[in-house]
Amino acid sequence: MNFIGIDIGGTKCAVSLGTPEGLKAGTLMDRVEFPTAQTRGPEATIRQFCAIISALLQHHALQPGDIGAIGISCGGPLDSKTGMILSPPNLIGWDNVPIVQMLRDAFGIKTYLQNDANACALAEWKYGAGAGTWDMVFLTFGTGLGAGIIADGRLVEGASGMAGEVGHVRLAPHGPVGYGKEGSFEGFCSGGIAQIARTKVLEQLQSGKKPSFCSSVPELDTLNAKKVAEAAAQGDPVALAVYDCCGEKLGYGLSMLIDILNPEAIVIGSVFARAETLLRKKMLAVIHREALAYSAECCKILPAKLGDRLGDFAAISVAVYGLEREERAEYGNHQ
Repeated sequence: MNFIGIDIGGTKCAVSLGTPEGLKAGTLMDRVEFPTAQTRGPEATIRQFCAIISALLQHHALQPGDIGAIGISCGGPLDSKTGMILSPPNLIGWDNVPIVQMLRDAFGIKTYLQNDANACALAEWKYGAGAGTWDMVFLTFGTGLGAGIIADGRLVEGASGMAGEVGHVRLAPHGPVGYGKEGSFEGFCSGGIAQIARTKVLEQLQSGKKPSFCSSVPELDTLNAKKVAEAAAQGDPVALAVYDCCGEKLGYGLSMLIDILNPEAIVIGSVFARAETLLRKKMLAVIHREALAYSAECCKILPAKLGDRLGDFAAISVAVYGLEREERAEYGNHQ
């Protein structure tokens, strides 16, 4: 069966066509990407989605009836149950957009919506590092930090679809700001890496020292996780201290997830996938100290496997999972 995935981001959008068998082999049938034009608004962008879907169907000689479902992955906040996008900060003007209903009306195809953390969790669970597990947590680790939770083979969404917002948990009374909260998990372990670096570098500069990756106050604004990681890989002690701090706080956050959810695996994307060697030692030291030993021993901490394909696979995974869940519910109603 064929599925369509729509990945909506603040800088780019993509429409993909694929099958579960193809995703297992790491391939898509087709893909079209275009930049997100913030000034166009949701209606024009959704019209472009519809035009691309129509073109893909025509190019592959498919009818709407040949498509099992459409899946949409988008940054929150959103309501997966009503199919509404609710004003994501990276999508200006996307306020209360009934995107699921709009696409269903356009094509008559079942359509499902999930936030990007849940969507990525589904993809890594089915086709990536978490394949074969029944209990898994996926952590985004980029500009933000959120979790997608798979428990007993099912996605955990919560009463209002907000399950997994672990970035909002406070790990310390004071610290870098993330998710609108000082000292939060997101603050220490996501965009906060640059904040930690600025503080440590400023301490050095005011003491008359110049770290190799930032030699003046005006350069502080140029610091990001990648630049600090590159300096740490070259052995810069300040950069290493930044990642030690991040790795330690990551360990505390993961220890909570291990104790509460007892997963077989925690799969972490983006920054962790690129800088695992800088984070793992401190992270594991805290987990071994803080988490329940029996739970920690059975939980693997893994980098995300799908890489640049993750967004596309995530959107299609929303379609596959949504259809499977609906079919399970219908089957149960007939028993």
